[in-house]
Amino acid sequence: MLAVAFQKNLPDFTLNMTFNTNNHILILFGISGCGKTTTLRCIAGLEKPEAGYIKLNGQTFFSAQEHIFIPPRDRGIGYMFQDYALFPHMNVQKNILYGTKRHTTGSLALFQELTNLLKITHLLKRSIPQLSGGEKQRVALARALMAKPKLLLLDEPLSALDIETRLELQEELKAMQKLWQIPFILVTHDRNEAKNLGDQIIFMEQGGQVPPPENWL
Repeated sequence: MLAVAFQKNLPDFTLNMTFNTNNHILILFGISGCGKTTTLRCIAGLEKPEAGYIKLNGQTFFSAQEHIFIPPRDRGIGYMFQDYALFPHMNVQKNILYGTKRHTTGSLALFQELTNLLKITHLLKRSIPQLSGGEKQRVALARALMAKPKLLLLDEPLSALDIETRLELQEELKAMQKLWQIPFILVTHDRNEAKNLGDQIIFMEQGGQVPPPENWL
């Protein structure tokens, strides 16, 4: 279980986040600038809160009171950035295997499983600029899962895609989460996407958690 309760000072407001989530898809929903991405960055260890704690499966990643701050590389968290952060000078296969230090039998089996599940085996030798938006999303997801993360963070991963591709990849994300059985935390400001993907939805406004909009249902 992920347990979060922290405060992070931002230029226009203080971000206050308190929630617990288990092995399902949690949506952070709200307009741009309300603190969704900063929440992900704090969980990943890319930013340090001023107060509170962040814990996953009993391990403390951050505690202001105990003066604990685990660096990002030691948290075992996968992070899919909004622009996918793929390396344009590497082909698909090298991008997916980038974070794999040793190519063992197990890692190669996982690589084969992921590329089959995400239907990208025919793309392995292609360069990143040759890919469509949906293909880049699948490659980024494969790369994130190759690290066998304990938690996956996704920052508006589908925002740049056309509606047909978005709907297809929403279903793939749900299927992958059920298969991997780890928490997925996904940022979006798209109402339909939040409803379709979210097992749990946190509504955010100016750094705080608010009730659902009156017209949500």
